[in-house]
Amino acid sequence: MDRTDYLDRLLAKYSGTFDIYKPYVVHGREYPAYGYFFSCVEKYVLVREANLWSSKSYEHVMFLSEEKCTLETLEEVKQLWEGYMEPELVCHGTKEPEENHMYSYLSVIVIAEHKLEREIAKQIRKLNFEKGYRFNMRGYSQGHIAVVSMEDEKVYANFVGRKLKTVLKETFHDVRNGRIGFEELLKKTESQAFTQTVIE
Repeated sequence: MDRTDYLDRLLAKYSGTFDIYKPYVVHGREYPAYGYFFSCVEKYVLVREANLWSSKSYEHVMFLSEEKCTLETLEEVKQLWEGYMEPELVCHGTKEPEENHMYSYLSVIVIAEHKLEREIAKQIRKLNFEKGYRFNMRGYSQGHIAVVSMEDEKVYANFVGRKLKTVLKETFHDVRNGRIGFEELLKKTESQAFTQTVIE
């Protein structure tokens, strides 16, 4: 299956609940796309001013497209979690997230052309990142990874990223069945992907 067609359909699926930025640049490296999701749950008495509590949940998804998933690819994923997604997207350059932060999932989806070597598949399962704030009183960040192989249509993930497998497997069927892709969806709705704001 073609990587471009697969990514196009995957972005269409994600765009139902995520803001899709396309392309997206991190430290000079351009990625095909980035997805942002935010949810806030509040409990209040009669009026919003009498707020008892609120909790904020986030998911950030970086999409990578590679000929082959290698150890260098996995190292890049770790660098994304530790050097950009957690400090910049979660903490915004400060020591911890804002008040009422519950969790931030830092998801990286790698779309690879060729099937994975056995050792790489093992390393994916072992890959992890988790960081709590104020003994988790201000929530935590957690790294999810999933790698999709176009050659044999298999999906690999670490333990916490296993829920990504469902949508990634479904996408193979969607592409084969000619389901609408992201670019066609944008044309149909006369809209555009979000644009990254670069602060100098």
